[in-house]
Amino acid sequence: MFHVYETRVSRGFQLAIGGLTILSLTGLIVTLWILADFQHEQEIVAHIIRDLPDSDLAVARELAGELRFQSQLSILLVLNICVTAVALALLVRAYLNSERSLREVKVLASDVLASMDQGVLTTDPEEVITSINPRGIELLGLHGNVIDQPLSVVGIEHTLLSVICSHVNAHHSPVRDCDYTITTQGHEQTLRAGCSLLRNEQQEELGAVIHVRDVTERALMEQRLRRMERYAGLGSLATGLQHEIKNPLSALSLHVQLLDEALMGQTTSPEVNETLGVIHTEIIRLTAVLEGFRDYASMSEPGRSDVDLAVLIKKLARFMSPQAEQQHVKVEVNLTEESLPAIKADSVHMDQVLLNLALNAIQAMPDGGTLSIGLQQEGEWLRIKVTDTGNGIPAEFRDRIFDPYFTTRNEGTGMGLALCEKIVRQHDGTIDLKTGAGGTTFSVILPINEKL
Repeated sequence: MFHVYETRVSRGFQLAIGGLTILSLTGLIVTLWILADFQHEQEIVAHIIRDLPDSDLAVARELAGELRFQSQLSILLVLNICVTAVALALLVRAYLNSERSLREVKVLASDVLASMDQGVLTTDPEEVITSINPRGIELLGLHGNVIDQPLSVVGIEHTLLSVICSHVNAHHSPVRDCDYTITTQGHEQTLRAGCSLLRNEQQEELGAVIHVRDVTERALMEQRLRRMERYAGLGSLATGLQHEIKNPLSALSLHVQLLDEALMGQTTSPEVNETLGVIHTEIIRLTAVLEGFRDYASMSEPGRSDVDLAVLIKKLARFMSPQAEQQHVKVEVNLTEESLPAIKADSVHMDQVLLNLALNAIQAMPDGGTLSIGLQQEGEWLRIKVTDTGNGIPAEFRDRIFDPYFTTRNEGTGMGLALCEKIVRQHDGTIDLKTGAGGTTFSVILPINEKL
């Protein structure tokens, strides 16, 4: 998994052993050559002695005795062989110990990287991947061997990694805490990446080290904290508005009703009746706005109980059928044959989410169409799909669709989808949409094992 470079220590041992081996072999060859030369000279002397007269034999034997120095050279040869063997044995032992220690260090480093909860990958100066740990392969969704492959092999979703790696190589300064979002099995995942230069002991630049970790839960916690702070401020504001506006509205509504009763039976102009109707309608609308704002700003946590979403969807379909038939809308319920697990949720809030999405879908099809409500399991999640066959949502409105008080219709307060988004987030789920000329699909994803 890890691409290991040959270390300078290993090369040094190899050169030392090679040099000592050459010197030892050279010494042995020279010693053997000297012995062979002495042997040849002794043969010549022996041949000469056989042909000498008796008067010269004494001198010849003395010369032959001096040539017996080869026996001392033999002893030197044996000592040379022994010393060379011992030296080689010590060097081989030291080399093997060094290699074993190096392997242990490499195994330890590999185990440390494999045990880390964040992905770590290294690149050379040309941004070619030289190593990656298992967590990095998992987070980046890689398949097969990516060693010696360019960093661009990680995919378009992880383009930020190539950007920060190029920045580090160009400016020689680290990059920290760059967040980006990817989609994994239909769910958003937030990753936090950083990059720094990879240097050796001599501070020579070998490439870059990129580390990636999953901060989805932390990002959700931070988002929830910000949302709770916002809701806390909105809650105080909602309480003040309820007191300062709703009470006068109630009094105004009562006086309008009394005025309407006082004028009953009397001949009044159409303008007066129209004015009273407008006042009454606007009072109702303002009251609905205040109540929607109060619900959106509420800090109360939803109740938790076992909720069968399939039962809620069937009940919603029966409830929506009369209104759907009036607008020539066909209601389809798509449920799997096998029973799906229940979730821990607030059934009243889940009813509100389904009802708001279904009402929006019907209102998006004024000339009739098909409303489809489906439920399916995806791993540890349940996905609810509410689909209409209307004209879709214009591109300029899609980013604001879940904002409070945003609406594209003349009627309504614009709080329906904002409340849906809040309720789903309180249940640790997500809500998103896909829209086009053929209609719009809202997807609500809720966890089966709800964290209490």
